[in-house]
Amino acid sequence: MPSFENCSRFAIVAYAFNPMTLTRLPNYLRASRKRLALSQDEVAFLMGGRGGAKISRYEAFARKPSLETAIAFEVIYGKPVSELFAGLRQKVTQGVQDRAKVLKHRVSFQGSDRRSQRRRAAITSLVAPTSGTTEKS
Repeated sequence: MPSFENCSRFAIVAYAFNPMTLTRLPNYLRASRKRLALSQDEVAFLMGGRGGAKISRYEAFARKPSLETAIAFEVIYGKPVSELFAGLRQKVTQGVQDRAKVLKHRVSFQGSDRRSQRRRAAITSLVAPTSGTTEKS
């Protein structure tokens, strides 16, 4: 490992950053809220809640939001759910890809009719990682 005695903090971070092994946080709710300078109570109010306790639990990864709550975060923060919950998306994506590999070997791909071709294409597309989903958790 190189010596970092005379390096700036940016140089150290740049050295340590490897996008292929990047593990994302389960969610980026707190950072998104802070970027907009909103309090937890204000976000809770926008969501129709009374206090910021639930928001705190979501931000601390202690609670997973319902689909309705996740969409509300998307509306409030102006970022897609998949970006706000990037770590969860990464975990789910990896699980789907792993199961698609098993399914690819389990399902018989014999036949050349349109339905078999669509099934083969669908499963193959799930096995092959797409851009933004190549990181390992």
